[in-house]
Amino acid sequence: MILSIESSCDDSSIAVTRISDYKLLFHKKISQELAHSEYGGVVPELASRLHAEALPKILEEAKEFLPHIKAVAVTNEPGLSVTLMEGVMMAKALHLALGVPLIGVNHLVGHIYSLFIEQESRLPKMVLLVSGGHTMILDVKGYNDLKVLATTLDDSFGESFDKVAKMMGLGYPGGPIIEKLARQGDPNRFSFPIPLKSSSKLAFSYSGLKNAVRLALEEIENLSRQDMADIAASFQKAAITHLLQKTKKACEIYTPSDFAIVGGASANLALREIFEKECAKRGIPIEFAKLEFCSDNAAMIGRAAIEAYKRGDFIAMEDLKVLPRSCFV
Repeated sequence: MILSIESSCDDSSIAVTRISDYKLLFHKKISQELAHSEYGGVVPELASRLHAEALPKILEEAKEFLPHIKAVAVTNEPGLSVTLMEGVMMAKALHLALGVPLIGVNHLVGHIYSLFIEQESRLPKMVLLVSGGHTMILDVKGYNDLKVLATTLDDSFGESFDKVAKMMGLGYPGGPIIEKLARQGDPNRFSFPIPLKSSSKLAFSYSGLKNAVRLALEEIENLSRQDMADIAASFQKAAITHLLQKTKKACEIYTPSDFAIVGGASANLALREIFEKECAKRGIPIEFAKLEFCSDNAAMIGRAAIEAYKRGDFIAMEDLKVLPRSCFV
């Protein structure tokens, strides 16, 4: 079995995965969303303190598996340095206590393997990764064989939802709040610009769209709930259209045989519906992680770690370092 730890941002999570058949034997996550909601975003120092409290509690629940652990895996990049450190310190302590090897897992690779929890991997695949910190298109051929085809020039898809929600005083996390509000709104009331629409560049950008929303909010006196719903719906439509346009361009250039969308923001049901329809028209199979594994979790880290374990891709304790920025971006 592999014990895996995730603490890259504001979710404390530990999982135990059986190596032979990928069976998820234990998985628990403690979210910090309520603690950060009053601040409109994640406060790194608070997140670190909460991880220090939550991770030992979860580990206590998983102690029955400790005698059977063959390796300890932990997210060590990318993420908030002070929160990554909490998971890395626990992993090193378990490495010493259990006498088992360490595996460092890239958080973004973990999101890719969220597609394959409790099952064999199916690669190669073009992957659109959308989360609070990243928006990118990846050509994934294997665990250590992936290439970034496109990434964001500024804000990520998920980050733009958080910032729009904050502008409207709706709280954190913004993704599910905006998505829910958008269902009550008119997506055609506001003609927000589609980022990089006339650009041939294969990249994403959300800062301009975010600013357009800010200007629309400033122009409305006595903002009503319906105004907010219409803005949410119009913003979401533009944000997803931008993703779709640039992904279509990537498909024209690289002609993938399989396609998948992963990351916390891939839980957006409007995004899923639009991409499913487009892929059906083009005859390209599309795959999503289960909703419960879209956001940050240790199950995806454990599944990715099995690939590393089979390759003997271990890391010495002194070499396991926190890397806030991803090594392949």
